[in-house]
Amino acid sequence: MSDLLANGVLIDLIMIGVLFEAAALALLHRRFGLGFAPGRWLPTLAAGLCLMLALRAALTGGGATLVLFWLAASGVAHGCDLYLRRPRAP
Repeated sequence: MSDLLANGVLIDLIMIGVLFEAAALALLHRRFGLGFAPGRWLPTLAAGLCLMLALRAALTGGGATLVLFWLAASGVAHGCDLYLRRPRAP
């Protein structure tokens, strides 16, 4: 199990699962109108995926620059998420 984590395979599998989940949610919304529109959850998903990429870079020796890049990208996605969730003026 630690080998799967150390070489990033486990993180890759988790990211693939998240992308399949996102595709299924988008398809359900498009076909049947179920759930939220992708524009409402996509920034949250992007922030999480960027955090997973930062973890993968740290575990596989990607270097501090790559880890910081993914952390910054996650922060930008999180900021977009907060902006989209702000209360609207009446």
